[in-house]
Amino acid sequence: MGRVTDTLELPGWSHVYSGKVRDLYVPQGTSEGSRPTRMLVVASDRVSAFDHVLSPGIPGKGTILTTLSLWWFDRLAGGDGGRRIPNHLIPDHVLVGDAALELIPEEVTGRAMVVAALDMQPIECVVRGYLTGSGWAEYRESGTVCGIPLPAGLVDGDRLPEPLYTPAFKAPQGAHDENISYERSVELVGADTAAELRELSLEIYRRAAATAEQRGLILADTKFEFGRNAAGTLVLADEVLTPDSSRYWDAAAWRSGGTPAERMASFDKQIVRDWLAAHWDRQGEPPALPDDIVQRTQARYAELLQRLTGY
Repeated sequence: MGRVTDTLELPGWSHVYSGKVRDLYVPQGTSEGSRPTRMLVVASDRVSAFDHVLSPGIPGKGTILTTLSLWWFDRLAGGDGGRRIPNHLIPDHVLVGDAALELIPEEVTGRAMVVAALDMQPIECVVRGYLTGSGWAEYRESGTVCGIPLPAGLVDGDRLPEPLYTPAFKAPQGAHDENISYERSVELVGADTAAELRELSLEIYRRAAATAEQRGLILADTKFEFGRNAAGTLVLADEVLTPDSSRYWDAAAWRSGGTPAERMASFDKQIVRDWLAAHWDRQGEPPALPDDIVQRTQARYAELLQRLTGY
């Protein structure tokens, strides 16, 4: 995956885990093996592609991811007029006497969330509204996406007749997630939980896609993670509907009839992937990203944030 070397020492918190993009902390003094009272999730500026963390990162990316997640968590908690979808956020301050003590250290303000500790589900909940990526590759071979038959004659970028729920089994760090059938998800988590995961994922996708459409964007596909809190409630966790977990397209470009690359230019790190694919044979450590690739990727993330939220 490449080494993660930019984790911080934060007052009041102990670092326990780093993924490709996020770092996880628990309160200092938390006993090993015990359930922490709260956790701190910090989004870094790291960018990854082809299972490697690249250098340099994308300046401001962690703040953009966190801002978007918080914005979507708020909307899905009823801010868009729909039913409340519970999430893992908890207050980012505590009262000490009459004073409010901020829990997010100044060093990571703007790119960190205080969350509840959850028993995470071993399933990544993928919803596809459009045919593209690995789904398009499978469809060309077999007329299916994750084993689900689709009508003949579709082309790359087509809207699917109905959004597809295609779960994946979460692989260990550094490995690829494994697409699984819905029946396999039932075996992993039980019939009731599998059904709840599917229902929640499809509802969130439809609500988010409608919001994106109002802003001239297409939410082509996305993935969610869920966990159960101490009360046993299934809640939305991790990040949500960010350019790292979702594929957004410009609606006007998609309708333009141009080339697939023009119609489906994503508001994410596709610029990085394309450059790396053209300049690296995937042997050894990947090369450093040029300044113009970093700047173009940064601009793409920032444009998505502005178009969705107005920030």
